[in-house]
Amino acid sequence: MKALLRLAVMSAWNRRLDGFALSVSGTDLIVGGRAHPLQLVLYAVFHLGDAPPMMRWESCERLAGDPAVAWHIPLALGDSHHGYPVVGTTADYFAHFQYGDRQALRLAEGRPFSGLFEAVVGAELAAHMGYRLGQSIELSHGEGEIHGMDHDDKPFTVVGILAPTGTAVDRSVQVPIQSIEALHLDWLGGVRAPGFSIPADQVSKFDLTPKAINACLLGLHQRGAVFGVQRRINAWADELLTAVMPGVALDQLWQTVGGAERALQALSWLVLAVGLGGLMAVMLAGLNERRREMAILRSLGAGPRHLLGLLMLESLGVSALGALLGLLLVTLLTFFGGELLAAYGLAALPLTVNDSEMQLLGLVLVSGLLVSLLPAWRAYRLSLADGLIPRL
Repeated sequence: MKALLRLAVMSAWNRRLDGFALSVSGTDLIVGGRAHPLQLVLYAVFHLGDAPPMMRWESCERLAGDPAVAWHIPLALGDSHHGYPVVGTTADYFAHFQYGDRQALRLAEGRPFSGLFEAVVGAELAAHMGYRLGQSIELSHGEGEIHGMDHDDKPFTVVGILAPTGTAVDRSVQVPIQSIEALHLDWLGGVRAPGFSIPADQVSKFDLTPKAINACLLGLHQRGAVFGVQRRINAWADELLTAVMPGVALDQLWQTVGGAERALQALSWLVLAVGLGGLMAVMLAGLNERRREMAILRSLGAGPRHLLGLLMLESLGVSALGALLGLLLVTLLTFFGGELLAAYGLAALPLTVNDSEMQLLGLVLVSGLLVSLLPAWRAYRLSLADGLIPRL
C-alpha cells in the first residue's frame, strides 16, 4: 500500500506536468511580433522569459476584423505588482480565456473590471497578499526592482478575485489595457518625466488607445481554418508577425524538457518494483509463522491449486485494498482540497481516473498476483512433518 501511495504522488506530479500544457485551451492562435514561437507562448501565457517584439495595435484591430476570427484578446505586459506580472487586457479576457479542459475563468468574489483604474487579482496573489475587495493597490514599472519606479500616483482598486485555476492566471493582476497607457502618459524612455505629472483624474482627457501590445489571443469560428489564418498572418507585408498554435509550441517545449517526465516515470516503475518486492518478502517471511496452518491444510487434502489460490487471493486483497485507498484519497482531495490542489497546479485537470491510470492499477493487481507464485510454491514444498512437529 505504501508503494501505491508513492505511485499516487508520482501520478500527481505527472498531472502537474500535464497541467503545464493545459494552462491555455480554446485559443486557436497566439499572435505577436516576429519571434520564436516558444518565446511568444512562454511570455504571453506563462509570463516567462524575455519579451518578444511588440505588435502594433492596428494589427490587432485588423485581426479582429478578419471574418474567420470569432474573438480576440489583446495582452499588454511589462509592469508588475510586488513581483507578480500585470496583464493589461479587455473584458473579453474573462469571457473567452479558457484553461484545462476548456474551463472558463470564474470569479470567486466581485466582478470584472469596468473602470479605468480597477483590477482583478488572481487567487494565489490575493491569498499571499491578503487582498480583499475594495482594497487599493499600486503597480510598478517593469519588474519593480528599482527604487522610484512605482506608479504610486495612480492606484488601482481591487474589484474582483479570481477562483483558483492552477495556472499563471493565479499569480497575475488583470487591469484594463487602457490603464497601461494611462500609467505611462507622464513617462518618457522608461522613466518618469522630470517635473511633469498627470493626475489620475485627468488621464481620461487623453487618447488612451494602446499604440502597441505584446500579444493577441485569437479564437476562430472554425478550427479547421487555423492553418490558413496562420499562413496569412505570418505572410503579412505591413508588419512582421508570428502566429503560433499553442498546442504545437508546447509540444516543442515537451521535446526539450520531456527528459524530466521520463525520469519521473522511471522512478514510478522503480517504486512499483520495490513495492512488489516488499510484498513478496513479507509473504515469504510470513510462511515461517504459518507452517502449521499450511501443514493442516495439506493434511486435509489441499492441493497445489488450493494453496496457490489462497496466497494469490491474499496478495490480490492487499493490492486491491491499496488501490481502493488510493482512489479514495484522490476523491477526498478532489472534493475537499480544491484550493490546495490549485496551489500545486492540479485544479486545471479533471481529477477523475483516466484510462492510462486504470491500466496502471490493473497492472499493479496483476503484478500482485504474480509475486504470490513463489510463496505459494514454497508453501507447497514444505513437508507435513515440518509443519506439524513443533520446533524446540
